[in-house]
Amino acid sequence: MSDSEIPHGDGRPVDMYLDLLRIRMDTEDYRLLMRAVEPVLEAIEEERLSSLDFALDSGSNDELPQEVRDEVALVIATAVTGRLDNEVVELDVDDTGPVRIVTDATTASDPARLGEIADYIRDRHKQTEELRGIAEVSGLPTDF
Repeated sequence: MSDSEIPHGDGRPVDMYLDLLRIRMDTEDYRLLMRAVEPVLEAIEEERLSSLDFALDSGSNDELPQEVRDEVALVIATAVTGRLDNEVVELDVDDTGPVRIVTDATTASDPARLGEIADYIRDRHKQTEELRGIAEVSGLPTDF
Protein backbone atom coordinates (compact mmCIF):
# COMPACT_ATOMS: atom_id res chain seq x y z
CA MET A 1 0.00 0.00 0.00
CA SER A 2 1.57 3.29 -1.03
CA ASP A 3 0.93 6.64 0.62
CA SER A 4 -1.54 7.52 -2.11
CA GLU A 5 -3.45 4.25 -1.53
CA ILE A 6 -4.02 4.87 2.16
CA PRO A 7 -7.50 6.37 2.35
CA HIS A 8 -7.56 9.87 3.78
CA GLY A 9 -10.37 12.14 4.70
CA ASP A 10 -12.92 9.49 5.59
CA GLY A 11 -12.82 10.52 9.24
CA ARG A 12 -10.87 7.58 10.64
CA PRO A 13 -8.69 8.73 13.54
CA VAL A 14 -5.60 7.06 12.08
CA ASP A 15 -6.04 8.96 8.81
CA MET A 16 -6.36 12.26 10.67
CA TYR A 17 -3.26 11.42 12.72
CA LEU A 18 -1.27 10.55 9.59
CA ASP A 19 -2.34 13.84 7.99
CA LEU A 20 -1.12 15.73 11.05
CA LEU A 21 2.18 13.85 11.01
CA ARG A 22 2.67 14.57 7.30
CA ILE A 23 2.50 18.29 8.09
CA ARG A 24 4.54 18.15 11.29
CA MET A 25 7.33 15.70 10.47
CA ASP A 26 10.42 16.04 8.34
CA THR A 27 9.76 14.56 4.88
CA GLU A 28 12.36 11.79 5.20
CA ASP A 29 11.18 10.84 8.70
CA TYR A 30 7.61 10.69 7.41
CA ARG A 31 8.72 8.38 4.59
CA LEU A 32 10.44 6.12 7.14
CA LEU A 33 7.30 6.14 9.26
CA MET A 34 5.10 5.24 6.30
CA ARG A 35 7.41 2.40 5.25
CA ALA A 36 7.10 1.00 8.76
CA VAL A 37 3.33 1.43 9.23
CA GLU A 38 1.99 0.59 5.75
CA PRO A 39 2.23 -3.21 6.20
CA VAL A 40 0.66 -2.98 9.64
CA LEU A 41 -2.18 -0.71 8.50
CA GLU A 42 -2.80 -3.00 5.54
CA ALA A 43 -2.90 -6.04 7.86
CA ILE A 44 -5.32 -4.26 10.18
CA GLU A 45 -7.52 -3.31 7.23
CA GLU A 46 -7.50 -6.89 5.97
CA GLU A 47 -7.98 -8.27 9.50
CA ARG A 48 -4.82 -10.38 9.32
CA LEU A 49 -2.81 -8.64 12.01
CA SER A 50 -2.19 -11.89 13.90
CA SER A 51 -0.04 -13.16 11.02
CA LEU A 52 2.18 -10.08 10.99
CA ASP A 53 5.58 -10.18 12.69
CA PHE A 54 6.62 -6.65 13.57
CA ALA A 55 9.20 -5.16 15.92
CA LEU A 56 10.15 -1.53 16.36
CA ASP A 57 13.49 -2.30 17.94
CA SER A 58 14.74 -4.98 15.59
CA GLY A 59 18.38 -4.05 16.19
CA SER A 60 19.12 -3.83 12.48
CA ASN A 61 21.58 -1.32 11.08
CA ASP A 62 18.81 0.70 9.48
CA GLU A 63 17.02 1.10 12.78
CA LEU A 64 14.42 3.85 12.96
CA PRO A 65 15.25 6.95 15.02
CA GLN A 66 13.51 6.86 18.41
CA GLU A 67 11.15 9.72 17.52
CA VAL A 68 10.00 7.87 14.40
CA ARG A 69 9.62 4.58 16.34
CA ASP A 70 7.45 6.40 18.89
CA GLU A 71 5.28 7.83 16.13
CA VAL A 72 5.00 4.41 14.46
CA ALA A 73 3.78 2.99 17.77
CA LEU A 74 1.27 5.83 18.13
CA VAL A 75 -0.02 5.41 14.56
CA ILE A 76 -0.54 1.69 15.14
CA ALA A 77 -2.22 2.32 18.49
CA THR A 78 -4.52 4.88 16.87
CA ALA A 79 -5.41 2.41 14.11
CA VAL A 80 -6.15 -0.35 16.61
CA THR A 81 -7.95 1.67 19.29
CA GLY A 82 -9.49 4.47 17.23
CA ARG A 83 -8.27 6.88 19.92
CA LEU A 84 -6.16 9.98 19.37
CA ASP A 85 -5.13 10.39 23.02
CA ASN A 86 -2.45 7.69 23.04
CA GLU A 87 0.93 8.51 24.55
CA VAL A 88 4.32 6.84 24.65
CA VAL A 89 5.54 6.47 28.24
CA GLU A 90 8.93 5.22 29.33
CA LEU A 91 8.90 3.04 32.44
CA ASP A 92 12.01 2.17 34.39
CA VAL A 93 11.82 -1.57 34.98
CA ASP A 94 14.67 -2.79 37.17
CA ASP A 95 15.43 -6.09 35.44
CA THR A 96 15.07 -4.92 31.86
CA GLY A 97 15.93 -1.23 32.02
CA PRO A 98 13.70 1.39 30.42
CA VAL A 99 10.64 0.05 28.61
CA ARG A 100 8.52 2.20 26.30
CA ILE A 101 4.78 1.51 26.24
CA VAL A 102 1.81 3.09 24.51
CA THR A 103 -1.19 3.88 26.65
CA ASP A 104 -4.10 6.29 26.85
CA ALA A 105 -3.64 9.75 28.38
CA THR A 106 -5.47 8.88 31.59
CA THR A 107 -3.21 5.92 32.33
CA ALA A 108 -0.12 7.88 31.28
CA SER A 109 -0.88 10.48 33.95
CA ASP A 110 -1.60 7.94 36.73
CA PRO A 111 1.60 6.98 38.61
CA ALA A 112 -0.14 4.14 40.47
CA ARG A 113 -1.39 2.57 37.25
CA LEU A 114 2.02 2.98 35.60
CA GLY A 115 3.53 1.23 38.63
CA GLU A 116 1.12 -1.67 38.14
CA ILE A 117 2.14 -1.90 34.49
CA ALA A 118 5.84 -1.86 35.43
CA ASP A 119 5.18 -4.65 37.97
CA TYR A 120 3.43 -6.68 35.27
CA ILE A 121 6.39 -6.19 32.90
CA ARG A 122 8.80 -7.30 35.67
CA ASP A 123 6.73 -10.42 36.32
CA ARG A 124 6.57 -11.26 32.61
CA HIS A 125 10.33 -10.79 32.30
CA LYS A 126 10.95 -13.15 35.23
CA GLN A 127 8.61 -15.76 33.72
CA THR A 128 10.36 -15.45 30.35
CA GLU A 129 13.77 -15.91 31.95
CA GLU A 130 12.52 -18.97 33.87
CA LEU A 131 11.13 -20.47 30.66
CA ARG A 132 14.35 -19.65 28.84
CA GLY A 133 16.30 -21.51 31.55
CA ILE A 134 14.02 -24.53 31.31
CA ALA A 135 14.33 -24.53 27.51
CA GLU A 136 18.12 -24.26 27.71
CA VAL A 137 18.42 -27.17 30.14
CA SER A 138 16.04 -29.20 27.96
CA GLY A 139 18.03 -28.50 24.81
CA LEU A 140 15.21 -26.50 23.24
CA PRO A 141 15.57 -23.16 21.40
CA THR A 142 15.79 -20.17 23.75
CA ASP A 143 15.13 -17.36 21.25
CA PHE A 144 11.54 -16.59 22.21
